[in-house]
Amino acid sequence: MMMKLDASSIYNNYQTDKILKQSHLKGDDRKLKEQTNEFEALILKFFLDTSLKLDNPLYPKEAGTEIYQSMYKESLSKQLSGSFGYSELLFNFLKEQEVGKR
Repeated sequence: MMMKLDASSIYNNYQTDKILKQSHLKGDDRKLKEQTNEFEALILKFFLDTSLKLDNPLYPKEAGTEIYQSMYKESLSKQLSGSFGYSELLFNFLKEQEVGKR
């Protein structure tokens, strides 16, 4: 599978790596934290889609406006993920569940 590299994905990967290095996670914990951050980004994208209505009634819609707005909201949600607390809450819950099964 070919991975698309662009400035926003490189920046998002850099931010994710920076957060994970600060938390000193290794191995499976690091992977779990990455997944919980992705889940938080999904939740934030939903919140942004609901709350940010970028329609301007004074100007007609231009071609591709919805695509650019969607890309903006997705990039914003990925940059914000890991800092709202949902990721940390889910990570801690899943770690407790893992410890309880042992």
